[in-house]
Amino acid sequence: MNLRCPAFWLTWAALPLLAGSAATWESGNYSDFVKGRFRGLALTRDGRIELAPKLEPVFSSGQAAIWSLAAAPDGSVYLGAGHRGRVYRITPGGQGSVIWTAPQPDVFALAVDAKGNLYAGASPNGKVWRIDPAGKAEEFYDPKERYIWALAAAPSGELYVGAGDTGRLHRVTAAGQGEVWYESGQTHLTCLALDARGRVLAGSEPNGLLYRIEGKGKAFVLYDSSLPEIRTIAVEPDGSLYVAALGGSVRRQAAQATSAAASSGAVGTVSTSVTVTADAQTGIDLRPRAEAAKPPAPGTEAQAASYVDLAGIERSAIYRVHPDNTVETLWSSKEENVFDLTVAGEQITFLTDQNGRLYRQGADLKPALLAETQEGDPTRLLPTAQGLLAATGNLGKLFRLAEANELSGAYESPVHDAASIARWGRLDWRGEIPASARLSFQTRSGNSQRPDPTWSEWSKPITSPAQSQITSPNARYLQWRMEMSASASGPQPSIEMVAASYLPQNARPAVRSITVTPQWGAAAAKPAGAPAAAPAVSYSVTVTDTGAAASPTSSGTPTQTVSRQGNPQLSIAWQADDPDNDRLVYSLWFRGEDERDWKKIKDDLTDNSLAVDSEMLADGRYFFRVEASDRLANSSSAARSADLVSSPFIVDHTPPLVRLGAPRREGGGLLLEFTIEDSASPVRRIEASVDAGPWFALDPADGIADSRLESGTLRLAVLAAGEHVVVIRAFDSSQNAGLGKAVLR
Repeated sequence: MNLRCPAFWLTWAALPLLAGSAATWESGNYSDFVKGRFRGLALTRDGRIELAPKLEPVFSSGQAAIWSLAAAPDGSVYLGAGHRGRVYRITPGGQGSVIWTAPQPDVFALAVDAKGNLYAGASPNGKVWRIDPAGKAEEFYDPKERYIWALAAAPSGELYVGAGDTGRLHRVTAAGQGEVWYESGQTHLTCLALDARGRVLAGSEPNGLLYRIEGKGKAFVLYDSSLPEIRTIAVEPDGSLYVAALGGSVRRQAAQATSAAASSGAVGTVSTSVTVTADAQTGIDLRPRAEAAKPPAPGTEAQAASYVDLAGIERSAIYRVHPDNTVETLWSSKEENVFDLTVAGEQITFLTDQNGRLYRQGADLKPALLAETQEGDPTRLLPTAQGLLAATGNLGKLFRLAEANELSGAYESPVHDAASIARWGRLDWRGEIPASARLSFQTRSGNSQRPDPTWSEWSKPITSPAQSQITSPNARYLQWRMEMSASASGPQPSIEMVAASYLPQNARPAVRSITVTPQWGAAAAKPAGAPAAAPAVSYSVTVTDTGAAASPTSSGTPTQTVSRQGNPQLSIAWQADDPDNDRLVYSLWFRGEDERDWKKIKDDLTDNSLAVDSEMLADGRYFFRVEASDRLANSSSAARSADLVSSPFIVDHTPPLVRLGAPRREGGGLLLEFTIEDSASPVRRIEASVDAGPWFALDPADGIADSRLESGTLRLAVLAAGEHVVVIRAFDSSQNAGLGKAVLR
């Protein structure tokens, strides 16, 4: 009987390493699991991993790729290969042999007519050849085209040829007499099909147009895809079309064919002959051939030409064109290219380049992953009486999807990024695990984004949820893999959730800046007739953490001062952050320039500012220090802190002292000497007023007011007889005003 494996969820309190901000990496749905790699396992549309249908190797060509497939009336299958131009025949019993070798390196197109004749299109600069059921080959038609991408045999005996680089469709009679049937204006006609009324359907590149060609020179565009290439067309009895589009595989195939032709020195003429059983195989043979083509060398045309691959942009899609010409997108992907599809009822089976994956999707538009061929260069699908066949490149192989399931398989998860060095906890899983089934997990970790030789080895298998501690070394990245097996007659296992707990290394917070701004309350009332004070001006200076390794300080930055206007306060604000988004708590400290120890102003602050009464600080230069801690979100042993010291600030409550000398006559006027001294900050402005008249500026003797001791002379014109009052006012950097008065008689 099936036993449901219980969910062994972690008890956080029982695991000291999970105190604070512990995290869980959980995979529990289709989108989570599909990012991994499957071998012998499938992924259902509702997100369960189970044993997959068997994917049996049928034939290995030893060639670089199998480009084309066609089914014969007797159940045999024909393969067109590259880059040695061979055409193979695979019998229903699995015996394979070469039946013909083209003069060109690649056979991109095959078609079988109602009489069982095989047509093969060779490229580049090739022709169409006809091979009868007895194996006799003859030149059938020369379209005088560089590439032959697709062939379609009509029941009435005509053969249609889709070509490139001209994008033309040729129509050839049963006698081999051909003509250009339609010029698309595209570079390539990449695929062909015939609808129930015998009209030709054609896909193009590079604009991804789907044509219905209704007669010579007459066509209707059924759909203009946003993708460059229409890859394949499947016609259903109700008139619906299923169409696969992708980012331009035909350009890579063309480049490979050109490169292969150049390296082999292939020419455009050859005698009519048949190559027979030199490469005959019996049954399944997956041994690579010595003649297998190598991948194109870096820098060559074949290597450079590839698919359109822009991150975040749709790479491929499957459309359904309804009989009324409306179009529905059934599937699309930004990660995978779809290379072929077949349709049975409302079930679509399609092949992608993600490890040669086979998907099946129903009317609910939820795909299920059937199997992976483990081949990264899939090419074609072909339904047969013996099962669905899938062809691949590099090397060219043929697989069959069987009805029976595998008895064992493995899944490898994607890599998880913990964002920092992490301590690993336990592994948990949930699913249907019959007693006759076997399940085991392994983990590995590393500090490079992709697994490489610097990663740890796979751990010992974890088979029991009760003993599922992850033993891989602490690191930033983690990966797990699962192996599953079942008996041939027993119930089938499945997994629906896998979770790994971990505690990321607690990152240190950072205090980025400290800003101190003087603020004043309402000024005290002044006696009647007193001179108006200069308007209070707020000055602020910010010290910013530059990220240097040395202890943060503000040496060399402008000095900030605090004035004595009204009810003075010092507003201290800071900016801080935590890489883990932990809640921070702050402490604020101060120290005088001539003092050794820091004094705490306030602790356990949760706000990023504090107002301090500046009159609590005597005149002098001060530093402020802010310490940020993440102790509220972490255990005492894991909590971390950081601090930053402000620029020096001058607290100045004392106004400048203004001293006036005895006036003396000189020429027709008076000279009044003055001296201004400030104990804390430089003098910044000097003004004078005569008999309560308007203030006017005075220059010190050296021409600039910038020191704590300034002196100068006030020159006055001849005054009217009588008594006069002269007031000199000086402001320091804190806008404290000092006054001096002289009475002239």
